[in-house]
Amino acid sequence: MTQLNYNHLRYFWEVAKEGNLTKTATRLAVSQSALSTQIRALEERLGHHLFERVGRKLRLTEAGGMTFDHANAIFAIGEDLLATLHSESGQRRQLRVGALATLSRNFQIDFLRPCLGRPDLEIVLTSGSLPELEGLLRQLDLDVVLCNEPPQGAQGLVTHRLAQQTISLFAAPSLDYLVTSALEALDGKDVILPTRASSIRNHFDGLCQRLGVEPVIVAEVDDMAMIRLMAREAIGVAPLPPIVVRDELEAGMLQEILPLPSIAESFFALTVERQFPNSVVNELISESRWLKW
Repeated sequence: MTQLNYNHLRYFWEVAKEGNLTKTATRLAVSQSALSTQIRALEERLGHHLFERVGRKLRLTEAGGMTFDHANAIFAIGEDLLATLHSESGQRRQLRVGALATLSRNFQIDFLRPCLGRPDLEIVLTSGSLPELEGLLRQLDLDVVLCNEPPQGAQGLVTHRLAQQTISLFAAPSLDYLVTSALEALDGKDVILPTRASSIRNHFDGLCQRLGVEPVIVAEVDDMAMIRLMAREAIGVAPLPPIVVRDELEAGMLQEILPLPSIAESFFALTVERQFPNSVVNELISESRWLKW
């Protein structure tokens, strides 16, 4: 049986990513006719058409989509192999980290701190939504993903719980909060909250229901950094993990009003089983579990 020609597969993969034969040919410095010939040869070998033309663009057929998925995996493993062998030969390598866009910057920098400034390492940090980052991780385009919630349907992923922090209420000193209970701190008081997509918000709402309190919501924000900044503006009290406001606490711009022991925030690192794992990731995960956040 004739083996698959991986040069043909590479050309197909490049065209599939671009969606345009002419642009791909220009980028690869080959003629359009040569590129078409390579793709036709692959189609003949596979026994299926891989593209259909829609206007000026090429769209993958069902067989083309399956071939593209396999090509992604094949070439990702190749890049992974090169990165690993380069690192073993003393060449500078990359650590590719994905982080949830709303994740605490302090948590991210604490996780990365053990490898900051290493002469043999370049850190590439990508932010995005959890589904986006999970997809990049599965394609081996990321080495690790940092998040504060385990993914849904995490089949094939390895979830490492790094830390958990009790949520506290924080406010600017000018608000002069002097309370001894959550009831005093929340009933009728102005609060800055995460959106309902956040686990903190869900637990906070549950706490308010149990206590029978009705706070006044002055802002709902999906970004922890923005909640922190709003709290500094003294518009209300905010439930946050202490790591998020560590700098403000040290500078006296915010103060802890009251811990909420029934609410906690967890921090996770996600990895995927790999033939050539990035050894730096395992080092960072091991060290992070010893940190006091």
